[in-house]
Amino acid sequence: MENLSKRLVNKSVEAFVMGIEIYNKPTIHYRIEGFSFFIINAWELMLKAELLNRNESIYFKDDPDRTLSVNNVVNKIYTDKNTRIRINLEKIIDLRNISTHYITEDYEIKYAPLFQACVLNFIKELKKFHDIDITDYIPQNFLTLSASYSPLTNEQIKLKYPPEIAEKLIKQSNEVDVLTKEYDSDKFAINIKQNLYITKKRDKADFEVKINNSSENEVAIVKDYKDPSDTHKYSYKTVITAVNTRLDKKHIKLGYPQGFNTYVLNLFIDFYNIKQNKKYAYEHVIGNQHTFTYSQQLVDFIIAEIKKAPDKFVESLKV
Repeated sequence: MENLSKRLVNKSVEAFVMGIEIYNKPTIHYRIEGFSFFIINAWELMLKAELLNRNESIYFKDDPDRTLSVNNVVNKIYTDKNTRIRINLEKIIDLRNISTHYITEDYEIKYAPLFQACVLNFIKELKKFHDIDITDYIPQNFLTLSASYSPLTNEQIKLKYPPEIAEKLIKQSNEVDVLTKEYDSDKFAINIKQNLYITKKRDKADFEVKINNSSENEVAIVKDYKDPSDTHKYSYKTVITAVNTRLDKKHIKLGYPQGFNTYVLNLFIDFYNIKQNKKYAYEHVIGNQHTFTYSQQLVDFIIAEIKKAPDKFVESLKV
């Protein structure tokens, strides 16, 4: 068992290095898909080695010739489904699974923060479980991923791809955006964007700019069309995740044993007729398929109502 564990770890390190090399090579256009394949393979091998070290089997009980899937292994090691490392891995596994059906290179900037967190998580867990320093195999400066900064807008995605693929890509992207914001954890995603802010405090500024008041060019704020793919980013599932995450952060306990789940959300949607209110819900129609996505305002609304009376919230929706 010890030799098998060691072989698995060696293969894991090799898969990890291959993933990094593929992602950071500018001439490869298949790098997102390639990276997701190799990084998940690296995690699977590394975690299986840890199971062996714990004297646990890596084979299915009813089929001893077949090893456990990566999802099975992740669930065994990270038993808490809310562990940010586990959630990060699950999202990248989802990406790996859809890569054979959908084009994902246009959304590289969306997944890069998850990839970078996944890389750092792997390095820490490899050291914790197997006492291996990855920098013995690859230089430290190569562990920072180089991402493209020119993603397509949702409108461009809709123009470039058929409706079914466009909706899938936008839904996946929005889910990543929502979870990154709600979890706010570097174990789930590490943002790589830069934001510029104007401040009058010179000592807090990184650089200085000059405003010319004598300019003849006037500007005005224009109210433009709001794309529901931007304003209603929450899927049914992520509404539940967001509400539970915020309740935990605010230390609010719902007076309902099962917590805020699909049953409670359905009660809320029906009670307030949410699907008929465009402020909270938007209906997507593709052929005969009808689906809804929801806005940030809905999550805020739900939290505000729960805060009024957490113990009686669910019962009040049954009236």
